[in-house]
Amino acid sequence: MTPFVRILAFLFAVFAGLLSQTALAVPQDPVEADRIVAVVGTDVITYVELRSRLATALKQLQKQGTPLPPQDVLERQMLERLIMDRAQLQYAKDSGMRVDDTQLDQAIGRIAAGNKMTVPQFRAALEKDGVQYASFREEIRNEMIAVRLREREVDSKLVISDGEIDNYLANQAASGTSEEYQLAHILLRAPESASPEQLQKLRQRGEQALKRARAGENFAELTAAFSDAPDALQGGDLGFRPLSRLPGLYAEVAARLQAGEVSDLLRSSAGFHIVKLIGKRGGSDAASVQQTHARHILIRVNEVVSEGEARRKLESVRERIANGIDFAEQARLYSQDGSAAKGGDLGWLNPGDTVPEFEQAMNALKVNEVSPVVQSPFGMHLIQVLERREKDVSAERQRAVARQAIRERKLDEAYQDWLRQLRDRTYVENRLNEQ
Repeated sequence: MTPFVRILAFLFAVFAGLLSQTALAVPQDPVEADRIVAVVGTDVITYVELRSRLATALKQLQKQGTPLPPQDVLERQMLERLIMDRAQLQYAKDSGMRVDDTQLDQAIGRIAAGNKMTVPQFRAALEKDGVQYASFREEIRNEMIAVRLREREVDSKLVISDGEIDNYLANQAASGTSEEYQLAHILLRAPESASPEQLQKLRQRGEQALKRARAGENFAELTAAFSDAPDALQGGDLGFRPLSRLPGLYAEVAARLQAGEVSDLLRSSAGFHIVKLIGKRGGSDAASVQQTHARHILIRVNEVVSEGEARRKLESVRERIANGIDFAEQARLYSQDGSAAKGGDLGWLNPGDTVPEFEQAMNALKVNEVSPVVQSPFGMHLIQVLERREKDVSAERQRAVARQAIRERKLDEAYQDWLRQLRDRTYVENRLNEQ
């Protein structure tokens, strides 16, 4: 082997993560050349990329103590996740959605602060663990795009009627229970226009998974091996939720299951499901809630005003407020919300009254503190908290809680349905098993 060829082989081994620290001097074993394992639209997924993501997933599963499925099963499942990620990123790019470097730097700054580090310290820690900082930045950028895409395509389009709220409150009163259920699930996603043969093949795969689950095999391992849901590598765990906040199909089944019991194979428009009840606990209805009196300045993002322009404008406004200019005055001048005439005053807000991005940022503020620029499906905001108080639950509050519960339940179903439709209309060529 010539020195040049040896160097090439060495570089391939390093990038694929196939060499240990002790083997970095000279590669001893033959290294498989990279190849395309899938075509997604106009993009490709390579074997090196698949192996890199698989190595990360294996570390996660081992840390969780989850028994590992066979290697070929994990490869197939990870490739499908990469395909779904790539399909979403392509759709976002084609529709003009992007995250610029300023927004990305701010997000990484928040991540570093959450780990009680400066950005340089955080970068050094990543590189010490063998994580390339440039790759980490792009992963965070892609995650931000995926979240914004879901907000735009799914979250912002959900409609909850007064009739649904009335039914929710009536059912809650009739059940008289505040129990919460911890479920884990397996989803076998069906194409939107699946043929009878495809559905039969998918059903057989689901029955195989169900048989193994009922035989006592580790459910988290089965989830990693079979499930097409985004939470598959987390064991499909949905956490503790009241029945009202579970997808309708799961709620019907959960109430009939005993802890540790597995449901039958369930059918929905999304495909086939298996649900396991991990446990349940008694809840307690809060007698009061924390309300927040807040105001904001909103700059809407549209064809004329980009995300970057809106952010720069609000950062300039925030600087003026920090230098003593009145928030209400700036809101009347610049805010594009109906509250502008009132100086941006939103009045007293209950949990669930605003979109999650706004509420999360608002809840993190101290009284009189002004937020950094916050992005939501409505645009860019500056938020200031004026007061906080505890208030007894009222009929109006109960309806707000009901609306939020229905929203959470419908979001899961709507997102899975949207992913299935996106997958069906994306050109995909799977070459993983080609020699």
